[in-house]
Amino acid sequence: MTVHPNLLPELAAVAGAADIDIADLASARRVTDDASRRAIEALSYEGVDVTDIVAPGLGDDPDVPIRFLRPTGRGGTLPVLLAIHGGGFVLGRAQEFEYFCLEVVRELGIAVANVDYRLAPETPFPGPLDDCYAALLHVSSSAGELGIDPGLLAVAGSSAGGGLAAGIVLRARDEGGPPIAYQLLLSPAVDDRAGTGSTAELVWRYYLGPSYAGRTDPGVSAYAAPARATDLSGLPPTYIAAMEIDPVRNQDIEFAVRLLDAGVSVELHSHPGTFHGSFEFAPAAPSSARIRDGMLGGLARALGLAPRPG
Repeated sequence: MTVHPNLLPELAAVAGAADIDIADLASARRVTDDASRRAIEALSYEGVDVTDIVAPGLGDDPDVPIRFLRPTGRGGTLPVLLAIHGGGFVLGRAQEFEYFCLEVVRELGIAVANVDYRLAPETPFPGPLDDCYAALLHVSSSAGELGIDPGLLAVAGSSAGGGLAAGIVLRARDEGGPPIAYQLLLSPAVDDRAGTGSTAELVWRYYLGPSYAGRTDPGVSAYAAPARATDLSGLPPTYIAAMEIDPVRNQDIEFAVRLLDAGVSVELHSHPGTFHGSFEFAPAAPSSARIRDGMLGGLARALGLAPRPG
């Protein structure tokens, strides 16, 4: 990453970690898998129970693995967050997103269903979106078994996962799917026509498949790129966290404005001096604490939970 003049000094040491060359996808996966293993090994699950469950795939699709997290010893019926990891549609695994999921469980005392969807380019759209939607349907329909309240079901996603989250929220609205109380989007990738640089275009080519004709392609589904939706009305209250130094920053802000214009309640935070992924790569930085506290606070308010201290 070229050092941006507005980059926060606290993030300078990790800014280069965001530079991942996905043109050589096999190499990128080897590098990120190694980093992922180290990050996962550092996670603490104290006070959190984890159960592996599966959602039946849609049609002939395979079952979808879900990591179900719940506060240890917490009885009763809990709100639930369906979580969708990032990785440019081509990288990552569900457990990597548990740096945030664990915070949600511990701080808010709710359950989290963390989705391990299939990746592109091996599984292009609609495969990953179908996996996430199948997970949404299963979590809602299995509410009694899982001990959760289907009326207090929120969806969250980071980066590509944010785009997938917004896509299944649109689909649930259109198909009469489960009611969603809130969508929480962290640096979401919602528009294949926006963004800068060859990496952004390559990400979308991987995801949308060999028939994708580029940014002027009129055939791209709004479930793949939610900013293409002509009607954003009737969607749940939304929280969007945008980073200043981020190729998806403008599309995030424009998406928030369009949601507002459609009558959707939106809380938008643009975080100065941060970059795409800084929350993940520098979790102890003060800027990351502000991002985390904002998202947890928004989620708590949306689900009617007690305000977080501070």
